[in-house]
Amino acid sequence: MFTSVLMIEKALTSADVEFVTTLHGDEPVDFHVLLQPRGEQADRLLRAIDDIALGELDEAVRERETPEGLEARSMGRQALDVSLQALRSAGSQAEGRLVEDHPLDALKSLVAEVGADEVIVLTDPHYVEEFFHRDWASRARHKVGVPVLKLFSHSKA
Repeated sequence: MFTSVLMIEKALTSADVEFVTTLHGDEPVDFHVLLQPRGEQADRLLRAIDDIALGELDEAVRERETPEGLEARSMGRQALDVSLQALRSAGSQAEGRLVEDHPLDALKSLVAEVGADEVIVLTDPHYVEEFFHRDWASRARHKVGVPVLKLFSHSKA
């Protein structure tokens, strides 16, 4: 059994699920999913810059409407539940939890706790953070002690 920690910021799409569940061919994978809701992880300006860089001007304007606090956690819980069910339906074992603070500390702890073989960071592009190597994957590579694979999520389910 291969053990992967999957770090996400929104519900997995069907394409995301197919991609991560087939990375290791026929070898069974046990996923431990960490989800930090988007409204909790970065300030609005950085998210708006990312939206503009992707040509999604309508999304940039709507960044101020991104849920925060309890509403973000509630939506995050739903996204996590949907993602776990999709991974299980694809034949993988999957457990998960929401991250409310310090995502990299939670990632490091979970990697050690489950004896993970790898970390997969599956997020939307975050150009500003990536440029300065402050994105989750870049920072995790120096912290977790296992290989870290960075993938971009598919935007539509």
